[in-house]
Amino acid sequence: MRRFGNALAAFSTRWVPDAFVFAIILSALVFGMALFLTDRTPIELVGDWYGGFWNLLEFGMQMTLVLVTGYALASSPPARRGIAWLAGRARGPLSAVAITALGAALLGIVHWGLGLIAGALLAVEVARSCKERGIKVHFPLLAAAGYTGLMVWHSGLSGSAPLLVNTPGHFLEDQIGLIPLSETIFQPFNLVFLVVMLIGAPLLLMSMTPKPEESEEIGRTDDDSPLGGGGGTGRPTATELRALSPAQRLMHSRILVYAVVAVGLVHLLPALLSNGIVGMDINLLNFTFLMAGLGLHGTLASYSSAAAEGAKNASAVIIQFPFYAGIMGIMDSSGLLAVITQWFIDFSTPFSYPFWALISACLVNLAVPSGGGQWAVQGPVVIGATESLGIEPGVGVMAVGMGDQLTNGIQPFWALPLLALTKLRAGKILGYSAVVMFFGIIVASLCITFLT
Repeated sequence: MRRFGNALAAFSTRWVPDAFVFAIILSALVFGMALFLTDRTPIELVGDWYGGFWNLLEFGMQMTLVLVTGYALASSPPARRGIAWLAGRARGPLSAVAITALGAALLGIVHWGLGLIAGALLAVEVARSCKERGIKVHFPLLAAAGYTGLMVWHSGLSGSAPLLVNTPGHFLEDQIGLIPLSETIFQPFNLVFLVVMLIGAPLLLMSMTPKPEESEEIGRTDDDSPLGGGGGTGRPTATELRALSPAQRLMHSRILVYAVVAVGLVHLLPALLSNGIVGMDINLLNFTFLMAGLGLHGTLASYSSAAAEGAKNASAVIIQFPFYAGIMGIMDSSGLLAVITQWFIDFSTPFSYPFWALISACLVNLAVPSGGGQWAVQGPVVIGATESLGIEPGVGVMAVGMGDQLTNGIQPFWALPLLALTKLRAGKILGYSAVVMFFGIIVASLCITFLT
């Protein structure tokens, strides 16, 4: 399995270009397909492209906040102390991998931004804790374990497509209405998939643990860790606070933060109690983690610093979403969407379509490495096919979501924050995560084919 993983990592490192390049290539591919398969002229297609370019600004902002609020929450002092405590539970190289993989997966199910950042921090802290106690671990394998959350996130509570279709005003509402989470992420086939992944992925990664003499030392000091060793709050001392102007002190006031959180809870608690998790949409999820992050950081200064770091990782999402919207504009206005939908219908049966939709989503994710962007491009096609084949739209939503998340195992786009925190090259971890990806594709295919 290690040799197989290394071969896949070498291929991915050599042939998978930057995610922005993917967006441009996909735009050109869709433009060419529309030119040859529809009656639109090149000038008309350019107009279709520009016409759709700005249609996902609200959705793009929602996706950006998912990442920023998740990062800020994961880097709060209490969360960092929790990560440090969990890392100390590792008693050997096998338990170190298992703790990292299971922790990252559980966090990814709760919130994909939290799973991505906290999973990376957990991998680093586990490695550092093991080094301090003389336990040799394979750091690239630990980093791959910390990436597990990105292969289950779209089946979890922050899944872009399930939350979007349950949010009033989404771009397919006129066609499918609102689809509650009970018909998407809480479907039995998705829950079985998550249980199998939570058990199987850690075991699979543990089986790839090399012998002690082959393991790599961490090779870094405590000061190099993103956790900063102590997990302190960064709050100024009383002397430093007195030296600040009254305006500057407001950024370090706990009273101001707790007042904001208290007001937020006035809306949040009734909304959660009345709707429950099943009624969660993107806006309520982001608001929940915004309030939780503010409360855990304790000051506006601390939260603003963490959010600024998270925003750095969101820049690619911000700049690429207009291109995905442009692709959707071409597909919708040119009639290419109807052509592709008919292909799927002609090729599939009601029994086989969920599987083929999942596989197509696996492939599309390599070109559109964003769950929200992929749903914008592929969602109309899948929903059109499910309507024609008499399949519940929630099954189509989850087919896209499950396929999208799994090929993150060989897609370096969302691994960039992880690589920055662990200071590793993509090729070091993607080989191991690719093995987990293939396992997940098999499990997801069986679940969505036979349990729907």
